[in-house]
Amino acid sequence: MSVLIFLIPLALILSIIGLLAFIWAIKNKQYDDLDGNAKRILFDDESN
Repeated sequence: MSVLIFLIPLALILSIIGLLAFIWAIKNKQYDDLDGNAKRILFDDESN
């Protein structure tokens, strides 16, 4: 049971870090154009 004293705070800290990273990604507009990169691979680059 003493391992829970270590694992519970560790899980809470990691989940808070993950939540902060997700909020940072949303604020920096990382999820704005999800279809652009997927469709960009279908077209050839015309660099003549």
